[in-house]
Amino acid sequence: MAKQAGFDYGKFQRWRRPFEVGFWLLLCAVNTVFNGTVSWYDNVRRSQRASSFEPWVWETSSSLMLLALVPLVVLATRRWPFRLDSWRHSLVVHLLLSVPFSLVHVAGMVALRQLAYAVAGAHYDFGHWIVQLGYEYLKDLRTYFLFVGTMSFYGFVLRRLQGEARLLAEPDEGPPVEPIDRPERFLVRKLGREFLVAAREIEWAQASGNYVNLHVRGRDYPLRATMSGIEERLDPQRFVRVHRSYLVNLDYLAEIEPLETGDARLVMRDGATVPCSRRFRAQLRERFGDTPVHA
Repeated sequence: MAKQAGFDYGKFQRWRRPFEVGFWLLLCAVNTVFNGTVSWYDNVRRSQRASSFEPWVWETSSSLMLLALVPLVVLATRRWPFRLDSWRHSLVVHLLLSVPFSLVHVAGMVALRQLAYAVAGAHYDFGHWIVQLGYEYLKDLRTYFLFVGTMSFYGFVLRRLQGEARLLAEPDEGPPVEPIDRPERFLVRKLGREFLVAAREIEWAQASGNYVNLHVRGRDYPLRATMSGIEERLDPQRFVRVHRSYLVNLDYLAEIEPLETGDARLVMRDGATVPCSRRFRAQLRERFGDTPVHA
């Protein structure tokens, strides 16, 4: 794959998951060390109100629970992203989600502290629950939106590097260049440049939250749409739904591999595999024509 602005997005994709996991692990580790040091200095060194191990138990338990909640915040951010056309709705949703986020964080944090204190032969007292929950929620609200903001910015940067597709807009004056309800091309914007992708070159499409990823020549271009919506806009003679979250271009389909579950695995011409659910398998085999089918 070609490099863009000195950055090889294809190579990054292979390391993307370790990078993301490593980022959150490092962030939580640094936060634990920093906050633990400050808490130790305030409560042990200066005021002697706690034993040496207590500040580290407090901060470690909090960080572990926050780390466990990161995947849920990722899912929430993908499902309700902050966009110009929907940011108000997303803001309300995330404000509501911050409440269970805080409750789970506090409940898990207290449980871990009680366990650690018991191992040390001590007793942990969280204090007055109502008062402490209010105090913790104010901190968790800030943390939750810090997470959401970080994830949203990261997603924005990835889309800039990866490219983002959209439908051709209808002109202000005169007839459209091509049918709006069934476009022949999609407009892709990447790193400030725009180019056209022919609909027939789309190998398959995959639903991902509020987006549908259009797979073209080894790259995925997210299009803000629903799977049913994009299915209506693509040529039904060429594109067929094979899964709740996938549709494929028959021109790029090489093999159907039946599975014991009744589902199937589709092998595309480039060697990539796409799942096919039992619901769509019979319909696909009828449309597949004379192309080889592996038993």
